[in-house]
Amino acid sequence: MRQPAVRLVWLGRARYAELLALQERWLRQLQAEPDSQALSGNAAGALLLCEPAGPVYTAGLRGGLTPEETARLRALGAEVRTTGRGGLATFHGPGQLLCHPVLDLRRLGLRLRTHVAALETCAVRLCELQGLPGARARPPPYTGVWLDERKVCAIGVRCGRHITSHGLALNCSTDLTWFEHIVPCGLVGTGVTSLSKELQRHVTVDEVMPPFLVAFKETYKCTLISEDNCN
Repeated sequence: MRQPAVRLVWLGRARYAELLALQERWLRQLQAEPDSQALSGNAAGALLLCEPAGPVYTAGLRGGLTPEETARLRALGAEVRTTGRGGLATFHGPGQLLCHPVLDLRRLGLRLRTHVAALETCAVRLCELQGLPGARARPPPYTGVWLDERKVCAIGVRCGRHITSHGLALNCSTDLTWFEHIVPCGLVGTGVTSLSKELQRHVTVDEVMPPFLVAFKETYKCTLISEDNCN
């Protein structure tokens, strides 16, 4: 059986606004297609990836930042945005892999819950490939991937009319001090970590990209297609 195709779009270091704009274009494109094409077509959407070019705090549908907190964070030199994803406040910045799959779940035979579980599986598998076998997913409200009580990967998604947006943020060599200015994801008493901190060496986004793509293809049972080649 032929696997569904997903377009691979790597933005490199990019502004968060650029990622959101591209995500919106893909959402409009998928939503404009008739249901019959969505159910019978082979293309399932796009996997949008980038490393944030600057510090950004984002709040989800459940809020997480007061006007006073927003002003304080902006005074630190960070951008602050309200997004349509699930969850509360988190941080995005250089040294982090941002993954936004814009997918029609019907073409992949998935539901929203299994999509979230698949994102967690991708991050867990990546940690294992990097030499961190203790990574694990936890049930809500601890959605994401953890090493003991330290979160290495945050997950927050949105889904409308079977089409997903937003996704995961994996800390590779992120400056973790930025997280000290918020309660990440509203979880008091838990910490954050990065691959670099856990492995005691510098781990770049470029280093983790190939194993992450392997994990994504295996988990979603899809083919990744870039502009120049098929993976």
